[in-house]
Amino acid sequence: MATQVTQSPLGTATEAELVSEIRVALPEHGLRHDVRAASIVWQRELIRFRGDRLRAITSLVQPFLFLFVIGTGLSTLANHGLPSDVNFKTFIYPGVLAMSVLFTAIFSAGSIVWDREFGFLREMLVAPVNRGSLVVGKCLGGATIATFQGFVFLALAGFAHVPYNAVLFLTLIGELLLLAFTLTAFGVMMAARIKTFQAFMALTQILVLPLFFLSGALYPLNGLPSWLSVLTRIDPLTYVVGPMREAVFSHLDLPDHVVEKLAPAVTWGSWPVPVGLSLGIVAAMGLTMMGVAIAEFSKTE
Repeated sequence: MATQVTQSPLGTATEAELVSEIRVALPEHGLRHDVRAASIVWQRELIRFRGDRLRAITSLVQPFLFLFVIGTGLSTLANHGLPSDVNFKTFIYPGVLAMSVLFTAIFSAGSIVWDREFGFLREMLVAPVNRGSLVVGKCLGGATIATFQGFVFLALAGFAHVPYNAVLFLTLIGELLLLAFTLTAFGVMMAARIKTFQAFMALTQILVLPLFFLSGALYPLNGLPSWLSVLTRIDPLTYVVGPMREAVFSHLDLPDHVVEKLAPAVTWGSWPVPVGLSLGIVAAMGLTMMGVAIAEFSKTE
């Protein structure tokens, strides 16, 4: 059987020779290319959040309720166990700050499940970029948005009788950013395997509130029953709420024994965990969960 030929500007060639000359132009892989991909995903998260004002408002409802409604309503009862110069809203303020980033960070990762349902995630995964850069961009975008939410409650510090101090605010912003990153990485790790948005919401509702209540956001960590003390020590939020409360109370004009009672250090047994180690644990957990998410997304969809 005769070989089929095709006339081309370069002359006569067989189909096999023409196919061998075809090349698909792909962008070069490298650190600069991956950084650009991550920054695009980060910008997309900011644009989506800016255009969704209802989401920004509703995510602030629960922290407002805890600080102004519960904080005011329970102050009469709680103040019987607090020194006369400490307000209950001041005590729960660090925990409310953590709550302000908790829900925003977790739910920002839920958009991955939404994108999967509508097919946009598949378009992102087939793009000629490292999938790990997409996960990094998502984690950084969610952390940025959640930290912006925390700025709102930093501005309300005066209502909780917390001083407007530059050093205190820089410390709290750094801790909020670390917490937001870890929580977003946790949400992305869960969203990597969940197929429906309803399932993601149900799972987050099961996990988010226990994480908050076990962190010591509404009560000091000393004098707890042994079973509750163990649960608080395995909660990653504990290792951020504790340093945040310690930072707030260190800038209040209070006696040392009051600070030790209301803002005790996180302890393992009788050993007080240093603040640096507490924050390092949270950072390590965030990086580990982001690594798991990258591994999940690197698999074939």
